[in-house]
Amino acid sequence: MENKSYLLKGAMTYGLIMGIYWAAKYIFFILSLSVPTMSVVYLALTLVVPVLAYYMTRRYQQGIGGRVGFFHAWQFGVLLYFFAALILSVESYVFYRYIAPPGFVEGAIGQMAETFKESQMGPEMVEALSQIKTSPIQMTIQGIFNNVFYGLILSIPVAALVLRHNTSVPGTGEEER
Repeated sequence: MENKSYLLKGAMTYGLIMGIYWAAKYIFFILSLSVPTMSVVYLALTLVVPVLAYYMTRRYQQGIGGRVGFFHAWQFGVLLYFFAALILSVESYVFYRYIAPPGFVEGAIGQMAETFKESQMGPEMVEALSQIKTSPIQMTIQGIFNNVFYGLILSIPVAALVLRHNTSVPGTGEEER
């Protein structure tokens, strides 16, 4: 039988660590506004996130006795991304509120509208995109939702990989997989 009693505590603990990693990674995003080569570092650190999630899920698995089901590992991954997103949201809000140049978000939305227009998208889509008005808190909340969505998707392969490494619980007579 799986032990899910530590799910929330484990996700919060590892989510704090992941959130600190994301906050450090986000600094490279901020720096990329003035030093474009920093975006390469940001991208490289972003590609490490699923590997880090796998490592943390494996550590969690070992910490609760070595056996988790797919859904349990997936839940842990989603919660991991959620708590990390909450940690990152503080830095994200500060960025959008105080650091981002005036018109930063509006400029990005305008560029997207231009790209849609050039790619022959429907005029309704371009018009709807140009009508979007956002605030720092809306951008921060959207970032949390985006990260949770990525967690929903990226936790599937992580859970499948972790499931392959279930170990037997000592004293149960089960063989290790």
